[in-house]
Amino acid sequence: MSMDWLLASIDPARPHLVDPAIAWHARLMVLAWGILFPLGVLIARFFKVTLRQNWPEQRDNRFWWHSHLGLQYLGGVLMLIALAVILAGHGAGGLGSPHAWLGYAVLLLGGTQFLAGWLRGSKGGPSEPELRGDHYDMTPRRIAFEYLHKSAGYLAIFLAVAAILTGLWQANAPRWMWIVLGGWWLGFALVFVLLQRRGLAVDTYQAIWGPSLEHPGNRRKPIGWGLRRIDERKGASE
Repeated sequence: MSMDWLLASIDPARPHLVDPAIAWHARLMVLAWGILFPLGVLIARFFKVTLRQNWPEQRDNRFWWHSHLGLQYLGGVLMLIALAVILAGHGAGGLGSPHAWLGYAVLLLGGTQFLAGWLRGSKGGPSEPELRGDHYDMTPRRIAFEYLHKSAGYLAIFLAVAAILTGLWQANAPRWMWIVLGGWWLGFALVFVLLQRRGLAVDTYQAIWGPSLEHPGNRRKPIGWGLRRIDERKGASE
């Protein structure tokens, strides 16, 4: 594999002509949707309970929350800058391309995620000033948030991958970019599967308040797939 081959465009029949607006749009979107947002999802899913934490005796570890929030907000800022850069450089044209449609769908889902987070309601619970709360009581508001947040979040990541790939094709990116991004996503998927198989996807409710049935959220099924939860009625981990 020679350097010339790596630097050559994926489609030799077309030129690789990228102006500064397109280049910076691509860099920022790949950083946001190819790296930061997926890492935020990974941490939120698998690090609600950390490896050295004596759970369920030690509960409500905020590492995942602060990391998830920081990565998502940073990704959101970069996403908006990337949008502003491409609109300033090229306007709103090109809406007929698959990349544009996928990109705007991802933007819409991303905006929905932030809006849902801001409207998710109160927390509550024994460690808070007020026992009653949307999360602790698993009110309809909280249930709707969790279904929307989790389903739209994963959908946004999958569509973002498609948007990035169509963007690479539209720009006729060099082969090394395809290889690097493909390797990153393959590695990410392998880590995801490994952490899932190790049972590290602990249910959010139990990660915060433990498995006791005195907590109302433990008397209903968790929202999401493949989540680890202790069922006190069975005395086992699900």
